[in-house]
Amino acid sequence: MPKGPGSQSGLRRHNLALVAHAVAARGEISRAAVAAEVGLTRATVSTLVDELLGAGLLVELGTQRPGTVGRPGTALALNDSGPAGIGAEVGVDHLAACAVDLRGAVRVRASVEAHNRDRPPTDVLRELTALIGDVQAEAESLGLRPAGLTLAVPGLVGRDRRTVVRAPNLGWENVLVPAPAGIDNEANLGALAELWLGGHDTAVTDFIHVSAEIGIGAALIVDGQLFRGARGFAGELGHVPVHPNGPRCSCGARGCLEQYAGEEAVLRAAGISPEQPGALKSLHAAAADGDPAALKALAAAGQAFGIALSGAVNLLDPQAVVLGGPLAELAPWLRPSLERELTQRVTDRQWPAEALLVSRLGRDGVLLGAAYSAVRAVLDDPQGWAQAFSTA
Repeated sequence: MPKGPGSQSGLRRHNLALVAHAVAARGEISRAAVAAEVGLTRATVSTLVDELLGAGLLVELGTQRPGTVGRPGTALALNDSGPAGIGAEVGVDHLAACAVDLRGAVRVRASVEAHNRDRPPTDVLRELTALIGDVQAEAESLGLRPAGLTLAVPGLVGRDRRTVVRAPNLGWENVLVPAPAGIDNEANLGALAELWLGGHDTAVTDFIHVSAEIGIGAALIVDGQLFRGARGFAGELGHVPVHPNGPRCSCGARGCLEQYAGEEAVLRAAGISPEQPGALKSLHAAAADGDPAALKALAAAGQAFGIALSGAVNLLDPQAVVLGGPLAELAPWLRPSLERELTQRVTDRQWPAEALLVSRLGRDGVLLGAAYSAVRAVLDDPQGWAQAFSTA
C-alpha cells in the first residue's frame, strides 16, 4: 500500500469504485452483501454507500425479500435517473446517437440515413453534432445528467483517441475529431459492449468479437480487458488475406477477407445490389426463403470467415468467437461453413461448437458500447465524477 498524504484519499476513491461495481454487477444488493463481496467491513461499506447515495449514483429500493438468515437489509441499486453515457456512431450509410443510464438501459436513441462515403468529415461531424445535441437534450428532460461522449468510427483510431488515422470506407485520413468526444474503433466498442452487456449464460472474458458491415472488424478481449496492440490498431481482421491473388481491396492489398465476406461482396454474390434500399433485409429474407444464390453467397462468406479466424484462434487460443453486428442476424447461414473451417483448421481439431457464440446485442452493440463506456468511467471513479459534476 502506498504511503504518503495522498494514499488515504486514493484508497477511498478505489473503495468507492469497488462498491459501485459490486452494485452494478448484481443489480440489487444489500449493504451486507456488498461488504461480503468486496471484503470490507460493514461499517466502511455503509459509509461508502452513503457517499454514493449522496452523489446520486445509487438509490435505495426498500427492504429485500426474506430468505436469508438475519434481519432483512435494504436493497441498493444504480440510479436510473443519475449520470448517463452518450454514444454516437458514424457509419458508411447512417449516423446514430443514444443515451444509456447507469444500468445500461437505452433511454434515448436517434438515427438518420446518411451517405457518408467520401463526404467531407466536417459535414458529417456537423450533422452528427446536431443529432447528439437532440439526444442530450431529451436525456436531460428525463432527469439524466450526461457524463461523457464516445464516438464510434469504422477505421483506425490513434492512441490520442482524437484522430481517425484511416477509415477507407469513409475516405477519411488523419481526421481530428474536436473535443469533448473521445473516439474509438467500432469493433472495439462492439466487443466492450459484449463484455459488459452481452448477458451470455457463461461468463466470457477471453474472446474474439467479429462484426461486419461494409468493412469487417474484430476486437480481442483478454482476461476482461481490450487488447489494442502497440499502435492501437489491433483487430483489422477484414484485411487478413484469404486468397493472396484475389481482387484488390480498398486498403491496397489483394485477397483480403473483406473482398469475400464484407457486406457489399456478399450482396453482389447473392444477386442483390448494395445500393438497393434495405439490401441486408432482402438478403436475410432471401436466405430465409431458401434462395440458392443467397445461401451460396452466405456459405462462401462463412468459409472465408473460418479461414481468417482459424489463424487467429490458433495464435490466441480464445475462450470463444462472438459474431456481432449484422453478422448476428445472418449467423444461421454463415455458421455451418464457418464452423467447418474452424474444425478443420484449428490445431487441436476439437473446436467446440459452443465456443462460436452469437451476440444478443446485434447491430446495436457498437452504439451501446460507445454510450456505456462513459458509464464505466463513472463507475471506475465515482468520486472523480461527483467532483467534476459539482463544479460544472
